[in-house]
Amino acid sequence: MTEQDAGLRARLVRVGVDLVTTEGLSALSLREIARRAGVSHGAPRRYFPTHLALLSAIAREGFADLTARVTAALGESPGHPFAQLTTLGRQYVEFGRTNRGMFELMFRHDLLESNQFGLRETSLPLFRLLVEIVDRARPGSTVPVPVIAGALWANLHGIVQLWNWGSLPLATGSDDVEPLLRAALDAHLGPRPR
Repeated sequence: MTEQDAGLRARLVRVGVDLVTTEGLSALSLREIARRAGVSHGAPRRYFPTHLALLSAIAREGFADLTARVTAALGESPGHPFAQLTTLGRQYVEFGRTNRGMFELMFRHDLLESNQFGLRETSLPLFRLLVEIVDRARPGSTVPVPVIAGALWANLHGIVQLWNWGSLPLATGSDDVEPLLRAALDAHLGPRPR
């Protein structure tokens, strides 16, 4: 691939990231991405054989962004694993709430199932980080640490989805997601050491 081709390919992904971030998942058509990138509507097919391939490349950027945010926040977080898990959870929930279109795209079943561009594996570094911190928070747990981390991840993801749909604010009567985050951490990790 020439430098010019690589530049256009990257521009198509950047335009897609901007589009999903500002206008949501429903705005991500090949034609609209091409129009905003200033190329013919057929140009994306030259670099991405299918619409799914382009969406997967855009979703990879979302995983990279989320991982970078979590990593940066953890660099500023106190070293205790419970504090780090709170930071990680807060970042995950905040990302999902403020980047709703990208969050939905990142976890679309058809994209993950197709695994184009290794999309499934893109989420694994963040999950491994979660497992590592859970392991430090609950050393010697009788439940396998990846199971605890998976349950916590599912809980955090559910908080984002239900919050974005308006169900949790309605059910809890609160517009504060923080108590839900604390409850999820407490439920999966047990009482915090004093």
